[in-house]
Amino acid sequence: MTTKLFGEPVQRREDPRLITGQGRYLDDLGQDALAAAFVRSPHAHARIRDIDVSAAVDVEGLVAIYTWEDLPERVRDPLPLLIPHPALTHGRTAYPLARDIVRHVGEPVVMVVARDRYLAEDAASLITVDYEFLKPVVGIEEAAQGVHLVHEDVPGNVGAHMIQEVPSAAGLGAREAIDAAPHTLAFRLDIERSASMPLEGRGVYARWDPDDRSLRVYTSTQTSTSVRMAVAAKLGLPLPSVEVIAPDVGGGFGVKIVHPWPEEVLVPWAAMLLGREVKWAEDRREHFISSAHERGQVQHVRVGFDDEGRVLGLDVTILHDHGAYTPYGIIVPIITSTQLLGPYRIGAYRVEFSSIYTNTVQVTPYRGAGRPQAAFCMERTMDKIAAHLGKDRAEVREANFIRPDEFPYDQGLIFQDGRPLIYDSGDYPESLRVLKGLIGWDGFAEEKERAAAEGRRIGIGLGCYVEGTGVGPYEGGHVQVTSDGRVHVSTGLTSQGQGHETVFAQIAATELGVPLDRVSVVTGDTRRFGYAVGTFASRAAVMSGNAIALACRKVREKALRIAADALEADPRDLTIEDGEVRVAGNPSASIPLATVAVLSNPLRYAFDEEAKRATQFSGAAPMDRPPVAEGEEPGLEGRDYYSPVRSTFASGMHAAIVETDPDTAEIRILRYAVVHDCGRLINPMIVEGQIHGGVAQGVGGALYERMAYDGHGQLLNASFMDFLMPYATEVPLIETAHLETPSPLNPLGIKGAGEAGVIPVSAVIASAIEDAEGIAVDRMPISPSELHDLRSRAGS
Repeated sequence: MTTKLFGEPVQRREDPRLITGQGRYLDDLGQDALAAAFVRSPHAHARIRDIDVSAAVDVEGLVAIYTWEDLPERVRDPLPLLIPHPALTHGRTAYPLARDIVRHVGEPVVMVVARDRYLAEDAASLITVDYEFLKPVVGIEEAAQGVHLVHEDVPGNVGAHMIQEVPSAAGLGAREAIDAAPHTLAFRLDIERSASMPLEGRGVYARWDPDDRSLRVYTSTQTSTSVRMAVAAKLGLPLPSVEVIAPDVGGGFGVKIVHPWPEEVLVPWAAMLLGREVKWAEDRREHFISSAHERGQVQHVRVGFDDEGRVLGLDVTILHDHGAYTPYGIIVPIITSTQLLGPYRIGAYRVEFSSIYTNTVQVTPYRGAGRPQAAFCMERTMDKIAAHLGKDRAEVREANFIRPDEFPYDQGLIFQDGRPLIYDSGDYPESLRVLKGLIGWDGFAEEKERAAAEGRRIGIGLGCYVEGTGVGPYEGGHVQVTSDGRVHVSTGLTSQGQGHETVFAQIAATELGVPLDRVSVVTGDTRRFGYAVGTFASRAAVMSGNAIALACRKVREKALRIAADALEADPRDLTIEDGEVRVAGNPSASIPLATVAVLSNPLRYAFDEEAKRATQFSGAAPMDRPPVAEGEEPGLEGRDYYSPVRSTFASGMHAAIVETDPDTAEIRILRYAVVHDCGRLINPMIVEGQIHGGVAQGVGGALYERMAYDGHGQLLNASFMDFLMPYATEVPLIETAHLETPSPLNPLGIKGAGEAGVIPVSAVIASAIEDAEGIAVDRMPISPSELHDLRSRAGS
């Protein structure tokens, strides 16, 4: 079997099309469709008293105006709560159009459909909504006091409350272990809100065919199959009558895993009602105020440890801001609370979180999904232990690492997939050793002294993380070899730039022994593959990659059986190389895989030369046995699904050297190093790209990006003029190294990589700034003005 493609840095096959403007995104479609626009609430909390559309009805080109009262019963119901949980005792979701009360700025109130978007926006601007203002609840701690309520029927604004605790080996609870420890520390940490901000916002385009009563929906989503099922359910359509296609998607990063968005229900409904194609594409302000945010948490930490820095007990209480609604459940705080332990063996652990409603945009996963907050908490804790004991920060981490011979390692918690949090493989001491060499950790003290002599302030920081990847429940793959020798691969999982077309082709080419250029890959099209879960949580390679490999193995087994008949050989003596089935030790005895595909599908009619070879009297196959085995379908194709026993756990460590300007407090990253372990690498170059992109997003979260709400619930920086993001000039050259500790849980031995780069960056930058300044950094992101304030308070 050809194996050279798996693990090779193959150039991305998607890039020539995408970088030359040949991509086909949502807004490239439906140029003649009617356009939708939305009247959105300008208030964070208000009661709708009246909606007056009279001034809009005479706008030329207006087609329809809809409020909540105009929607049929099934459509007007609240949107689904996608992931229920026993701890989510007061889950709440929005209506497609606001019913009586709006609970955040940007909530949709009225839908307008017109001949084009300009006319729809003109009409929307003429609609008057009379609001009765209600007291907005903004800020986690204000909301947690419960004086004013976001939802009248949710006491204290607490949507969910959850506690997990793992005792020490001696049976002590975390609080007992902390009280008994030689050293204790207590402190508070804050992570502010940020958001995904993909280049392409959300969008939906729908076509209704009244003749066969079928609906086709194009949507910029991370989960086309789930959107299909959600739309069918909301619109009362049979599932086979609905097709959902994700075209090229210009970034997702988590915000597009939520479904169905109000627009994903309303646009198809309007298309059905009007008998016309309808489209909506989100503008940038809409994305800021009506999509989803993440990150915001307040963490209270208490830790007990011994003289070597080993953690004997850890108690963390988290207030999590989930905004006005909980459509995606409490996945984010669950991940924070469980992934917080990182690569460490903790003596006893207790974690408690409350997920709180506020009159702000809802919170759902954003790349990293709760893990950056977790890494910030654990890594800041390690740094504070080291500072308290006067020890090297790397040494304290080393003292707490899970050792390579302890895998699989059970942390004793329940992960986001409802299964035990058991790490499958890793080598954390080796990762740290490689990282220290990459960044020059052991020689940095001298470098810092030389910089100080020049009047410069530099510091070094590091951070570790473990990331649960490849979460279930399943993904599938279909593989077909056609009579031209081409291999067609499809999976329901969607793509948003991760390189799926390349890596899935590498897997198929490796498994089937065919050239890479003979493999095509389709993702996110329910016409090609109807069952899938979605692209999130670094799961694509693990889930669809293994499913495709299993499907390829079915195809390979069938191909060898058919070829063995044709070659009069034992299937065990056959190999497939460069698209040919060959008999080992006999180079002249071979048959092209294309011919095997012909033989796999016996025909009655010879409509071309290839078909002629497959007709029943062609003599291409022995006539004394059927070319299709009993119980086997014709054609050289296979379908299979991969469902994991539990998640895999990738890991990594980052380090950075930063310089802080003594006068301006400007923060500049001088060097950045990453060591990453995602099991066997399918394509090292693509993994590098994932890490680089993640670090860039992490730098934004550490130094620039925040959602600045005022006390009235108004988002003050809802544009790229005010929402700061790092340019290429702010993202340093990233030095990387890879470890490969294969996962024993799946056939390919792989783990996920997509979110890894972003997870520890805030913790790493905080550690480095703290080292440069000698001032505690307990809140991220940190700006020059905030660093200046910290200096002033510290008198430095």
